[in-house]
Amino acid sequence: MAIEAHIRELGFRHENLDRAIRDELQRPAADQLRLRQLKRQKLKLKEQIESLRPS
Repeated sequence: MAIEAHIRELGFRHENLDRAIRDELQRPAADQLRLRQLKRQKLKLKEQIESLRPS
């Protein structure tokens, strides 16, 4: 059960990063460095989630 809660928490963080990326893209002059960092963080979370899920 603890793993499921951890996966859920990672999922929430993943969604928040997705929102931050969309918000940044809406800006007239999106910060490309920030976008790369956010996307990298989002990918790491996705990889963590996938590694925790049963096969």
